[in-house]
Amino acid sequence: MGTLQRIAPIFPVHDLDVAMGHYQRLGFTVRAYAGGGYGFACRDGIEIHLDVVPHDDRRTGSAYLFVDDADDLAAAWRSTGAEVHPPQDMEWGQHEGAVADPDGNVIRFGSPVRKTAGS
Repeated sequence: MGTLQRIAPIFPVHDLDVAMGHYQRLGFTVRAYAGGGYGFACRDGIEIHLDVVPHDDRRTGSAYLFVDDADDLAAAWRSTGAEVHPPQDMEWGQHEGAVADPDGNVIRFGSPVRKTAGS
C-alpha cells in the first residue's frame, strides 16, 4: 500500500482575488493558477486550494488545523481584522477556535488543552 504524503482541502470560492487577499492577511503565501479559476494558499507546510465556483453555488468547505498555540494564532489572525471565534477548551482535550473566509469556508484550529497546576 502506498504511503500518504499530505492533504490539501479544496475550498469553493466566488472571487479568487478576495479569497487570496483574505488568506494573505492571515499570513499565507498565495498564488493563482496560471490557467485561471484556481489558487493556492500556503503557510508552514499547510496548503489550501481555492476553486472558483459560480455565484449561485453555495457549497462551503472546512478543515481542521493542528497548531502549537491556538491562543497565539487567534490573536494574530484577529489583529488582521479577521473575525475569529476564540479558542475554548473542549472535552476531548483540544483548545479550539475557528475562522471563516468570505465564502463561508471554515478553518477550525486547535492545540492541546494546557494543564493547570494541580490537574
